[in-house]
Amino acid sequence: MVDMQTQYLGLTLKNPVIIGASNLVQDLGTVKKLEAAGAAAIVYKSLFEEQIQLESLKMHEDMHEYNERHAEMISLFPRLEHSGPKEHLLHLQQVKESVGIPVIASLNAIYHESWEEYAILLEKHGADALELNFYAVPDSMDKAGTDIEDYQVKVLDTIKKAVRIPVSVKLSPFYSNTLHLVKKMDEAGADGFVLFNRLFQPDIDLNSASYITPLHLSQETEDFKLPLRYSGLLSGNIRGGICQNTGIFSGNQVLKALLAGADCVQLVSAIYKHGISHLSVILSEIEKWMEAGGYQNITAFKGMLSRSRIKDPFIFKRAQYVDILLKSDEIFSRYPLR
Repeated sequence: MVDMQTQYLGLTLKNPVIIGASNLVQDLGTVKKLEAAGAAAIVYKSLFEEQIQLESLKMHEDMHEYNERHAEMISLFPRLEHSGPKEHLLHLQQVKESVGIPVIASLNAIYHESWEEYAILLEKHGADALELNFYAVPDSMDKAGTDIEDYQVKVLDTIKKAVRIPVSVKLSPFYSNTLHLVKKMDEAGADGFVLFNRLFQPDIDLNSASYITPLHLSQETEDFKLPLRYSGLLSGNIRGGICQNTGIFSGNQVLKALLAGADCVQLVSAIYKHGISHLSVILSEIEKWMEAGGYQNITAFKGMLSRSRIKDPFIFKRAQYVDILLKSDEIFSRYPLR
């Protein structure tokens, strides 16, 4: 029997497969099934401050819609207030109490003060660790990239000083130099890095000539390759842990992430597409590969193919692109023109 334990954020995980932040955790029964199927940890769905503000504004507008129609209606009913993050925090606490595996809270705030405030609340309600979801979409030509990066590092530093639990950051790959930002955050005390979050993009409905927001799940073949590359580049060069996210659907992909240097992976789309039972399939594939290769534990092969350990460092540079250029005519044999 092989040992699939791994360390991430100072937490001991029974295997390297974590359920990423999603609505899968809304039902306690589903949470318990995920644990029973083998999930090593759960990232609770993200607390979005922006969503709380929008809900609060909508409630205020609805409650005061008829204020000016009849004077007596102003004081007829007791004053009601939006619950803010209370419902989110209560359910997080319930999830934590219902399972025996680590529960990681995810947070995306707007203001510096609320980042700290919500982080403290999430810790108080039982989170074993925090995942700062630095989901930022550029919307101004006047804001420099360094301004965004410096602000996020400042937020990280503030939260590290405010809580005692481990803090990870979930990043996008769209910084000018993601490696440099990771280095700065690593020096600021980040305990781990999640590579990468998915930026949901709008689409256009031609029939109505309007924008729509379709739900796009990860793709099973290509989406995991960019995080795989960065896992290989970062392994052995930072203090914090590495968790590969996006496009993980099989045990083979988990193994590739570990070989590149990741400590664990997060998956969501695989569960939506294939069901909770698919977790046991993934874990079985990992176990069989380890047994066939004679690996007694994950430490025996983790990071074996990272840039810091392979003999050919050019695999992470332009080697593949140059190789394709040198053999450019071969593409016609595989894909003949019609």
